[in-house]
Amino acid sequence: MSAPSQGHEQREGLRFPWLEPPAAGEVQEVADGVLWLRMPLPFGLDHINLYLLRHGEGWVVVDTGLAVPRSREVWEKVFVEDMGRLPVLAVVCTHFHFDHSGLAAWLTERFRCPLYMTRGEFQALYVTPDGREPGWEFHDFYRRAGLDDEQIASLLPTIEGMRFDGGLPRSYRRLRDGDWLKIGGRHWQVVLGAGHSPEHACLFSKDDPLLIAGDQVLPRITSSVLVGANEPYANPLGDWLDSLRRLRALPDEALVLPAHERPFFGLHQRLYQLQKHHEHHLDTLMERLQGAMTAAEIRPLLFPRIKGPFDLLMSLGETLAHIHYLVEEGELAREFEAGAWRFRCVGTGLESTELPGDIHV
Repeated sequence: MSAPSQGHEQREGLRFPWLEPPAAGEVQEVADGVLWLRMPLPFGLDHINLYLLRHGEGWVVVDTGLAVPRSREVWEKVFVEDMGRLPVLAVVCTHFHFDHSGLAAWLTERFRCPLYMTRGEFQALYVTPDGREPGWEFHDFYRRAGLDDEQIASLLPTIEGMRFDGGLPRSYRRLRDGDWLKIGGRHWQVVLGAGHSPEHACLFSKDDPLLIAGDQVLPRITSSVLVGANEPYANPLGDWLDSLRRLRALPDEALVLPAHERPFFGLHQRLYQLQKHHEHHLDTLMERLQGAMTAAEIRPLLFPRIKGPFDLLMSLGETLAHIHYLVEEGELAREFEAGAWRFRCVGTGLESTELPGDIHV
């Protein structure tokens, strides 16, 4: 177990009580019975924070890491050196993304323990891309966004590289907003967010107070809020902004335990920063939009510098999230022309936002 760094750091209105994180694969105590495990990832974002909660003669694990050999090696060491060979009694996954749930099946099978997730996140495990050749819906979605066949083909290796097969858990215990989990000497309230994923579960303990925030509140980077081919007309940014407003009901003095980077104080300041980040993108889009443009044409207005297909995939999804928010707010209208959706400011000659073939019930 790592020793805590001395002192603290102030940055952009946030206070970080640890100057340095634990080394990759190491554990540090952040509160009585709460351990912070920095699990390595093989990406540019090179880690995920997992949290281990002592519960009687065992542990509750919050998030699991990616289903790769390095993650399993770290767990084997942690089982012995930090968890004292005591069993995992339950696994909680904040959401379905591979770095958070990739080893859920492995852990629950090994320890014959339950998995706790929200219904939306558990179901998403079964519909998320698994690295196989995408179907016609994928190609149709990106053509309608304004990409040509060569650009779409360039995305396929990225999709294929998303396969991290750790198996799928066969059962779960459902978490609902407002539920309480008694773990050790604390009562943790389930607080749901959305936008980054369907029903992201945060855990809040008011006695300390502590907030295990997953990807819902990160201290420096902003969580991806994307529209993808599996729900091509979604409005995840609307869900995300609603979630930020609901999270303001939690006390500002909570120590936020995020899934990436370091724990911090300054919850309300960070929620404000996240909201302003997206408001800036919305303002930029409205100011720079000229005539009727596809999502692919609008994307460089918000994300002018991309390094390759992965950045294109992510930035186009983010662009569509902002476009769809403005459509639902009545700020943009859309028209279907030459096989692609085009968007223009309302009041410039087109008012209808109805989709061809909509089913009205």
